[in-house]
Amino acid sequence: MEYVYAALLLHKLGKEVNEANLSSVVKSSGAEVNEAQVKSLVAALADVNIDEAVKAAPVAAAAPAAAADAPAKEEKKEEPKNEEAAMEGLSSLFG
Repeated sequence: MEYVYAALLLHKLGKEVNEANLSSVVKSSGAEVNEAQVKSLVAALADVNIDEAVKAAPVAAAAPAAAADAPAKEEKKEEPKNEEAAMEGLSSLFG
């Protein structure tokens, strides 16, 4: 996943997504570089328009932000019932 993030970062900064740049970004993050994965990703992205690919996936990018903005639902307090059931279960063990 770090390779994809590195490629997106390079693209966002207007840098060429190539093996040297991708390896440099991954290495700078502290992760160990797997040259086979770097070559594979660069080859896979050769014919991809990254801007169009990002635009085609707005739901995936917007979902975490929408979830963070949504108000938390108030949970029903059923703890006493669970505690009572647990105590009944414990009392049956010990007579």
